[in-house]
Formats: sequence, C-alpha cells, structure tokens
Amino acid sequence: MESSSSCSLVEKIKVKIFSSNVDPYTYICPSAYDTAWLAMIPDSHNPSKPMFKNCLQWLINNQNEQGFWGDCDASAKPSLETLPATLASMVALKKWNTGTLLRQRGLSFIEANTEKLLKDIENRCPCWFIIVFPAMVRLSECAGIEIVFPDTVTETMSSIFLHQQKLLDKEELVGKHGFSPLLSYLEALPPWYKVSEEDICGNLSGDGSLFQSPSATAKAFMATGNIDSLSYLESLIQRCPNGVPQTYPMDEDLIKLCMINQLQRLGLAEHFDKEIEENLAKIYRKYVDQESWVKPTNMTEAQLHKDSLAFHLLRMHGYNVSPSLSFGWFLDDEEIRATIQKEQEHMSTTILSMYRASNLIFCGENEVEDFKSFTRDLLNKCLLTKNGEPNTILSPLQQMVGF
Repeated sequence: MESSSSCSLVEKIKVKIFSSNVDPYTYICPSAYDTAWLAMIPDSHNPSKPMFKNCLQWLINNQNEQGFWGDCDASAKPSLETLPATLASMVALKKWNTGTLLRQRGLSFIEANTEKLLKDIENRCPCWFIIVFPAMVRLSECAGIEIVFPDTVTETMSSIFLHQQKLLDKEELVGKHGFSPLLSYLEALPPWYKVSEEDICGNLSGDGSLFQSPSATAKAFMATGNIDSLSYLESLIQRCPNGVPQTYPMDEDLIKLCMINQLQRLGLAEHFDKEIEENLAKIYRKYVDQESWVKPTNMTEAQLHKDSLAFHLLRMHGYNVSPSLSFGWFLDDEEIRATIQKEQEHMSTTILSMYRASNLIFCGENEVEDFKSFTRDLLNKCLLTKNGEPNTILSPLQQMVGF
C-alpha cells in the first residue's frame, strides 16, 4: 500500500512539474516587496483606488504570523529582505487606508527585529540593501508611519545611510555589464538623486520594463505614465495574479534547470529519470545552438547562473559540453570578473553554482584552468566577514560546499 501510495504521489508531482500545460511561474515565489510596489499604483481612472487590487489583497492575505512580509532564510528565520519588504507592504496598506492591524503587527516586527537583523550584516552590508533599506525607511516616514528604532541600532543605521550616499555618488546610473544597475532600483533612489524621464524611457526594454524589475517598472510608470510600462505591468498581473515575482519575465529554461537541480539535491531524481532526460535533451539542443540559447537581457548574474547550472547538469548526464563555451565569455573580461568580486555576497547563490560546475572540469581543459580557483576563492570570501569571522548570513553554504 505504501509503495502504491508513493507511486501515485510521484505521478501527481510529474504532472504538476513537467506537464506542458502547467505555467512554470507557479513555482516562483512571489516577492512581497515587488508586489507592494504594484499595489501602490493608483488607478488611472479613479486615483483613490489601487490599479492592481489583486496585489493589495495579496499583501492582506500573506503577512507572516510573526508580522513580517517576505521570505525566511535557510534556517527558517526572517531574512534581511523582510525589513524593506515589510516597510514597503506597510506603506502600500497605509496608502489605501486598509490593514490597520496588519500595519501594527508589521511595525512591531520592525521595531523588535531590526537590531538582530542588522547585527548580522554590520561588517558587510549587501549593496542592494544599502540602496533599498534607507529608501523604505524614508518612504515609511513620508507616509506617516512612525517607526521607533532602538538606540542600539542608531550607529548602524547612520552607517547604512552614509554608505547609500557614497554608493549613489560613486556608481553609474547604468553600468556596462548588467549587474543590477542603479536604475534597476529606481523606486529606491532618493529625491535628491535626479533621474530624468529621458533616463527612464531610454532604458526601457522592448517589453516596457525597466531591467525586468516589477518594482522599478512600477515606479517608472508612476513617474512617466509610459504606456509600454503599463502594458508590461498588466501582462505581469495577468500571468502572475497572486503576487508578482522579483523578476519578470524569467528565462523558462532557467526555471527548468533550477527544478531539475533541486530534484537532484533532494535525492529524488531517480523517480523522474525520463522527464529529466527529456528536458535536458531540449536544453542541450539550445545550448549547442547558441543562437537559440536565451541570454537574459542586461542580467549578467542570471546568465552566469544559467550557464553554470546547464554545464553542471548536462555534463553530469553525459552530454558533451564545453567549459570555454559556458564560461570563456566572462573569464576573458576583467571588468566582469572585477564586478563579480565586488558583488560576491549578493551573488553567493550564483557563485555556488559556478563552483559546483568547476568541479566537473576535466584535466587538460586548460582554456578555463583558473575557473575553479577563481570560484573557490570567491566562495571562501563570501563565507567570511571583513573581520575574518564566519558570515552568519551565508553559513548554510558551508554545509552545502563542505568547507
């Protein structure tokens, strides 16, 4: 009976995961932060109402029991991302004068947990957080949300705000290699950082999005009223009515690679041999024909992640894949390598995929001989703070890598 029950469950999972009738976006976790930004957009015909009511309703329905919005980390604890996500969600609810109790619970979470969450990053603060967190604090204050941060975080908060100003003074609005340019955080850029309508519209993708970021595109639409951006947002809501992802559109081959990788890591691949082989065969055909191998627009990190996963999985399954084809494009570019080193903590998941791929490079493949040492050095640095202490945020990686 147990065997029959297991087989039945496997068959249901096969249909749910690998059926061509299933939308792959159903496996992508919604981003509370991005959903909150779409919930803030007023209806063009009735500005006293939200344009995307589903997003506002999603916020109302998806607050964590502890009072935050956002995801937990590998230890099932609130992640750093919950701070800006919770603030943005509270602002969206306040804007439409709803969710009073939810806002109170969110405020209690922020005041009770900011010290603990900031303590984990006091020696190394991710660039995305330096940009987004101060912006959400300012936005909350402008919305009339009074946050009482404990005195013990005053120095850390001041340091983060100062780092934001230095970063905005130093970085280009749009860089060369697509590593999350400042403009992809449009919604978080302060009022004194002047961004023109020309800057925004001149960097819109063909689909009307700003670097495939729902939150940045929401702000772009509110700032410019661009009809292409509106079309993008409407298409996004139609595809993802129950909370929007952090990036849209996503490379569907990358989604499949991630699902196959997860099945293997869970030790379940043997139950899905046929489905995995069929999908890898399709991916290999695109991989060999580089013209059909989709390269994420303006997203070098996503391309690295995809190429690393594809190389690792295809080689593990006996396909003839070339490391120079997968990694030569960035190994020969000193600017990209330098950017990876600068963004190493933000890119920890991608670097882990690169490291795993590097373990399958054979002796004699000299064209990428420094790939393994490069990725291992990066991963080592990710796992330590600036003071040489273990990085508590990324400690789960140590177990996965086996350091």
